[in-house]
Amino acid sequence: MAVATACGIEGRADAGPPPQAPTSKETGKQLWHDSTGQPPVNVSVPSQSSLAPLIKQLKPAVVNISSTTVMKNPHRGLRMPNGGGGGDDDENQQLFEKFFGQREMPEELKGTSLGSGFIINDDGYVLTNNHVVKDATDIKVRLSDGREFEAKIVGRDPASDVALIKLQQLKGKLPTVALGDSDALDQGDFVLAIGSPLGFRESVTFGIVSAKDRSLTGGAFDDFLQTDAAINQGNSGGPLFNMKGEVVGINTAIISPQIGSGIGFAVPINMAKQLVPQLLTGKVSRGYLGVAVSELTPDLVQGFGLKEGTKGALVQSVVPKAPADKAGVKPGDVVVAVNGKPVDSPSLLTRTVSSVQPGGKATLTVLRGNEKKDLTITVAQRPDEEALARGELGGGEEGEGGPAAQKPGANDKLGIRIAPVPPQVASELNVQPDQGVLVVAVNPNGPAGSAGVRKNDVILEVNRQPVNKVEQVVGLIQKMKPGQVVVLRVQRGQQASYLPVKLGGEKK
Repeated sequence: MAVATACGIEGRADAGPPPQAPTSKETGKQLWHDSTGQPPVNVSVPSQSSLAPLIKQLKPAVVNISSTTVMKNPHRGLRMPNGGGGGDDDENQQLFEKFFGQREMPEELKGTSLGSGFIINDDGYVLTNNHVVKDATDIKVRLSDGREFEAKIVGRDPASDVALIKLQQLKGKLPTVALGDSDALDQGDFVLAIGSPLGFRESVTFGIVSAKDRSLTGGAFDDFLQTDAAINQGNSGGPLFNMKGEVVGINTAIISPQIGSGIGFAVPINMAKQLVPQLLTGKVSRGYLGVAVSELTPDLVQGFGLKEGTKGALVQSVVPKAPADKAGVKPGDVVVAVNGKPVDSPSLLTRTVSSVQPGGKATLTVLRGNEKKDLTITVAQRPDEEALARGELGGGEEGEGGPAAQKPGANDKLGIRIAPVPPQVASELNVQPDQGVLVVAVNPNGPAGSAGVRKNDVILEVNRQPVNKVEQVVGLIQKMKPGQVVVLRVQRGQQASYLPVKLGGEKK
């Protein structure tokens, strides 16, 4: 009653109209705008007060997966010391027999894992995570109606952590789920996770899509959906549903509870749909160009003279005789599209090309300076392990500076000392004698050092112009003003890459 009375006396009905937004003295505009009472967009929310009907429909096709892994015991054949004399040996023997029930160590050790999955057709095919069934010697699948089946691995892909298994000796009709379109998801869409977290079968959690295109490991195929729908150990391989009851993701990973909570990740179902036809054959083949690419940063955009806001993947180097090399792709090209589909990052380029079957054709749209080119490439088979690591120049002759290594202008604006490339260093790097200049000293706090240039790097190009003399580098840098961005192509070990450097020196 006291609350009600207070509201009656001080409520808005007796307090007059609400305050109006004041205007800015500088612009004359209101400092805020009041809500009209209508939502800014037509928001779609679950229409019913309960998700129970949807869950009842979806739950039968979600399965619990338990797998057994058998590995050779590295200590097999060893025996514990004979006891009887008391002391530590007897205690060790008792502990050993408590766990193994025998005096001799077993030949094999068994491990078990628990996960989830979902049935995609009535032939008994089940999608799950690779890490749920990896190296499994025995797989058992339990349905919500109590039926249990043995399952065999059909195909698995460690790179995407997706696996396809098949139920054996089917009895009765199987429930199935429909696969949706993960590309159509937006941040904020409602999602539902069903699985067996921590052994609690048929658990359901609800949340939203927190983000898309997340990278966890830095792998080439990281493209995770992030969700705050609770995911725990045992949810792995289970489905992430949209509100239409379609699978839009495969729940895969969580952030450690010690670091954060409510952060789970799922493989987009569209990625899995691309893989299923290949998983049926037992092997996944991916397309390969033979390029090393990196982000196109704003400094690189400026340094290359590209239009502000240009997006793409910068080609740092091209593998000799690889498909990209044969098609005419050059270091410094910016890939902006594949088969007409825009590319705005290196990872998107890799994933897009990997979806092209080896031997197939792909059209790369590249920017070379201000010119746009379409290059047709015959895609090759992606190697299992690509040599993408940047090598470090080990040992070798550092080179002495001499008079040519210290030139006014270059040191002030870049913060480095350069010299001709000694023959021994050129041989180690497979650099031609008339190619590049050697960095013999770097100020770590200078412009080049801050950009990542290191001692013993070889500068191959300055603003896309090949250089082989110290005087060339000095002349090109002297023409530029402090604060401008110069793009250096730098070779380190066997890998060359572009580095944008904002020039130092006094501004006049």
